[in-house]
Amino acid sequence: MAPPLASSPSKTRNPTKQLNHDKFSHDDEPKLSQEKDTKSYKIWLSNVVVKKPNKNKMEKKKWHVRGIRRLIVMIIVHGLTLFAPLTFNWGAFWVAVLLHVISGLGITLSFHRNLTHKSFTLVKWVEYLFAYFGSLALQGDPIGWVRTHRYHHKFVDSERDPHSPLEGFWYSHIYWIFDTTTLARKRGGTSIVKDLETQEFYKFMRSTYILHHVALTLLLYALGGFSYVVWGMGVRLTCVFHTTFSVNSVCHVWGNQAWNTGDLSKNNWWAAIFTGGEGWHNNHHAFEYSARHGLEWWQIDLTWYIIKFLETIGLAKDVKLPTQAHLQRMAFNIEAS
Repeated sequence: MAPPLASSPSKTRNPTKQLNHDKFSHDDEPKLSQEKDTKSYKIWLSNVVVKKPNKNKMEKKKWHVRGIRRLIVMIIVHGLTLFAPLTFNWGAFWVAVLLHVISGLGITLSFHRNLTHKSFTLVKWVEYLFAYFGSLALQGDPIGWVRTHRYHHKFVDSERDPHSPLEGFWYSHIYWIFDTTTLARKRGGTSIVKDLETQEFYKFMRSTYILHHVALTLLLYALGGFSYVVWGMGVRLTCVFHTTFSVNSVCHVWGNQAWNTGDLSKNNWWAAIFTGGEGWHNNHHAFEYSARHGLEWWQIDLTWYIIKFLETIGLAKDVKLPTQAHLQRMAFNIEAS
């Protein structure tokens, strides 16, 4: 096993600063109303204080057609899982497992660590392959996903954060997806993803995004009938949804902070297990450019292991890890008593 990063420098290239989102135009910064709320409440078993009234934000919002479409899709996906006990067979089960691994890695390895934070570079066809896998997670096309996540880091746990638990646990977990009017304001312009918008593959995926899910659904039905659709598009997507969503919600509410990030990000060991290492979220917010989130040897990070394997066989390069100086700079200063 590799020793902790804090005690031994890596041979892999170590940059000294994170992806600088401030280089993007101020014209892209969202313009939000400065509404004041006097009510607040604390999320159960946490120190997170919600600064909005303790009621469903959706009740106060005018629904946009885009949000309604997303809600319908979410209901269909979750509704399919109700048929899981009636349609179980081992073929459908293993199809769901395979697609879960593929699409989950597409999110963690491609959308998140590769495309959003540029933690490493991949041979181009491998980059596009993993990005395609991520698109199969039904969480948006690569450009849209990366755009939201870069704004999350730029305005983390503030009024401009697209999905902060400061607006409520369930808002950060799932409600924000349907609140498309507010999301559009918070995300601002598109220059923050101009590196992806100049590539034809990502523009193609944006314009044909839904067709790939229709094609996958038809393929699953052709291969195994309704049971393959239930497990491959219902059970699998429900699991991928909520493991990803838990990073936005759980990992900003429950866990511990190893680094002085000045936000609510937490390291949560059980979330890390289910998310391929994404649950070491305080580590990630401290060193967002790092390809490795589980910085200690005992912090399981399956996505990092695969990145390291890809580097070993020559498909990944420029793998970034925190420097010793940056580790020391982000550590909490504990004064001797």
